[in-house]
Amino acid sequence: MSQQLKKTKLSENSARTLMTPRRNIGDFDCSGEDIERDWVERTGYWSSVTRALLTHEQVRAYGLPATEGKRDDPRWPAFARRYGFDVEHPVQWEVEALEPDELRRLVLAAVDPYIDRDVLARQIAREEQQRRALAEFAGRRDAESGEQS
Repeated sequence: MSQQLKKTKLSENSARTLMTPRRNIGDFDCSGEDIERDWVERTGYWSSVTRALLTHEQVRAYGLPATEGKRDDPRWPAFARRYGFDVEHPVQWEVEALEPDELRRLVLAAVDPYIDRDVLARQIAREEQQRRALAEFAGRRDAESGEQS
């Protein structure tokens, strides 16, 4: 593949990536919530980032256990006031507290609308072709080493 074609493909992929909304998955705490703002500010690529999980609503709906939060995080007081938490007792919720099957389901549901099915099908077919080629190679190699014994 020529350098120009590689650059064109990279540019097409980048454009498609930038058109896709940025989804974030992380803990529900004052620093986790700030990641979306920070991502937009630092990258300059996306105008917004949407939290897929963990959200305050999900924490409540799943009854997830709180753990002690970061006491020295300067973002804690505003976060606590926004959600009605005790400013004197920082808390946080870990995304890993979700059951693995439910976490998988939520992540897949968050990204599913953005999956290009044609691209995915081509990639799966390509991977299958590569697996067959590797299996053939391994089979020939095993046969050749068996003949030499």
